[in-house]
Amino acid sequence: MALDLNSLRKATMSLEKSLNVAKPENLENMSEEQQDVIEAGVIQNFEFTYELCWKFMKRWISRNIGATYVDGVTRKELFRLSVENKLIDDVDQWMEYHEARNEISHTYDEDTAEEIFQVAKTFLTDAKKLLTALEEKND
Repeated sequence: MALDLNSLRKATMSLEKSLNVAKPENLENMSEEQQDVIEAGVIQNFEFTYELCWKFMKRWISRNIGATYVDGVTRKELFRLSVENKLIDDVDQWMEYHEARNEISHTYDEDTAEEIFQVAKTFLTDAKKLLTALEEKND
């Protein structure tokens, strides 16, 4: 049974849209408060999209390789399995996304927000690659 990838597709598009709005040329005419709201939107989209990404990795592996492979595994092990199955390219990069997601959910200050905002830019490319891999392997 194929996975319904619509939620991941929509989340990835939403992150991309928020990052497009957050381009410097768009922000320069906004007040600091407006810029903060845009940045918060990017961060929220990053968090949501990241959560969907790892859950879809887990679902795909469970359905295609076996549930026993993902039951109780650590996030690092899940990413390793995802690399082995050509869903993602780099365990360490995805661990950085995981750490960024955890950091922003537990601490919210200006420095952390700016750091996560920058991470979201890199993450979009990898989220799109994951979505493409899932679409290609979704049977």
